Amino acid sequence: MKLTLKIWRQKNADTKGSFQTYQVEASPDMSFLEMLDVLNEDLISKKESPVAFEHDCREGICGTCSMVINGEPHGPQQGTTTCQLHMRHFKDGDVIVIEPFRASAFPVVKDLVVTRDSFDRIIQAGGYISVNTGQAQDGNAIPVEKSVAAEAFDAAACIGCGACVAACPNASAMLFVSAKVSHLALMPQGEVEAKRRAQAMVKQMDEEGFGMCSNVTACEAECPKGISVENIARLNREYLSSALGSKTTV
Repeated sequence: MKLTLKIWRQKNADTKGSFQTYQVEASPDMSFLEMLDVLNEDLISKKESPVAFEHDCREGICGTCSMVINGEPHGPQQGTTTCQLHMRHFKDGDVIVIEPFRASAFPVVKDLVVTRDSFDRIIQAGGYISVNTGQAQDGNAIPVEKSVAAEAFDAAACIGCGACVAACPNASAMLFVSAKVSHLALMPQGEVEAKRRAQAMVKQMDEEGFGMCSNVTACEAECPKGISVENIARLNREYLSSALGSKTTV
């Protein structure tokens, strides 16, 4: 299948970028990243600069492959990361527009690569639990209802790819932050930092320059792991509870 690619090219965060047009031939059985590999091999053979894009596991579990394809974070297939998107979802002769995530908190490194260090700093602000060193407890030492454990696991499935930010009109990170707060708030191990976690993480989110929640739920629709916006409601409850229950300034 022959495709026309309009790809965002940008040398670094300090330079202006623009869309460049390329032609490529791909097999329907290829993944989207394999198709980009083919393009880069062709560019290198012509002594042209290859397109920079990020990837790691290529198994849909690390979140680094994120890019916007035809206006949709990770592309047209729901519940799928870019690396797991296959070319059979496109047609011969299609024009595909590929660009990086657009958010001031995700500055462009080069071409389709953005840095999501802001997510790391949010986690460092409160996305952890206190664990004493020594022998690990038995798995059933702390009883947790199965339904609660399942809900916590669903929230913990967030891979931090940033698709929620790219999908939100306000570039909000509320779905990401709420998922990280939820899976700890639901488990007894997370109670130690419960009074400060939500405040600390929301404060860091605001300092990173993410916008307010837009309430359009595009984040849930584009999330490759199907993280529910119900977690945002829990984050709001956790934040309000900690704010009313403590006079400590975080």
